Amino acid sequence: MKRLGFIYLCLFAFAVQAQDFQKRIQHKLDSLQNQNGFPGITFCAILPNNEKIIVASGWADSLSKTPMSTESRMLSGSNGKTLFIAAALKLASEGVFSLDDKISKYLGDEPWFSRLPNAHSVTMRMLMNHTSGIEEYYTLGNFMELVKADPERSFKPYDTFKYIFDRKPLFEAGSQWGYSDTNFILLGYILEKISGRPMYEWVQEAFIQPYGLSRTEPSLRMSFEHLATGYGRANSPFPFHGAMVKEGQLVFNPQFEWMGGGFVSQVQDLAYWAKALYNLKEISPEIRAEMKKKVPAKTGKNHGYGLGIQIRPSGTLGESYGHSGWFPGYLTDAAYFPDKDISVAIQLNTDDIAKIKSSPYDLLQFIANILL
Repeated sequence: MKRLGFIYLCLFAFAVQAQDFQKRIQHKLDSLQNQNGFPGITFCAILPNNEKIIVASGWADSLSKTPMSTESRMLSGSNGKTLFIAAALKLASEGVFSLDDKISKYLGDEPWFSRLPNAHSVTMRMLMNHTSGIEEYYTLGNFMELVKADPERSFKPYDTFKYIFDRKPLFEAGSQWGYSDTNFILLGYILEKISGRPMYEWVQEAFIQPYGLSRTEPSLRMSFEHLATGYGRANSPFPFHGAMVKEGQLVFNPQFEWMGGGFVSQVQDLAYWAKALYNLKEISPEIRAEMKKKVPAKTGKNHGYGLGIQIRPSGTLGESYGHSGWFPGYLTDAAYFPDKDISVAIQLNTDDIAKIKSSPYDLLQFIANILL
């Protein structure tokens, strides 16, 4: 009985502590939203005892004054790479391919293969950690004009990576780091080719459903339940600005992102997944260690990039493992801090960093420090 009473006392103490954190974080988010003028924000933390803290502030739609809710969802941008990398590394763990296989092994029979930059020297690992020297497809040619001319258009993988054909490499393969969604689109093309399965179907079956990420789904259409209206900044390279949702649907088809990100999600799912990915049982210990090996990245001081994950320092929380995300009108970041066994996620329905006056990762850390 004494032991049972002690357990109840501990649970009560955890609950009281979580309520205190919730109030303090709510106050902080409300203050930030009022001071900085961004539309809305959601935040979730998973504590070491798996207690959840989830908070929302501001507006899901500024025009209609629809409040932001903890159930609000947003396009999560490149954070979705963490789901795709889990699928890729599961295959590597099963011996289906080697991280250091050259992509020529899987793409060499394609008539366009030799037109890829660094075609004969890029490896699977280089696609995953962005050291291939291949540049970003959507900044090239007429891609943006095509999206603007036909916002409902769907793109196949070839329609996107053809923009890099015959381009000069950014650098010698493996010698530097240069972030590019094109790497992951090529990776997805290879994985579908060798597995015979659509990536989305596979990720949903292997990770989204088993891990209870019920608020996360592929961004393959233009309307989603509980989708907050995103607001694109005026100087965005993307051809749409202002409200990204009108009359209940997005003003463009997000389908083209695919392996570059490719999901609409909710902050609770993001926080849970950030923690799960770090020790994912579907990935062997050997491959998991490879995932966490970092190369220097240009995203911040002492930042690194592993296989599909950002590895970043923090002042008091220790090193983190996760990924940021940008998509027109939305900003996302999610990270797991193993030293504290805390995972944290944040989403904003604006892509205007000037309005939040910091990077999403810095904002995430600032709020997470309340938990210490």
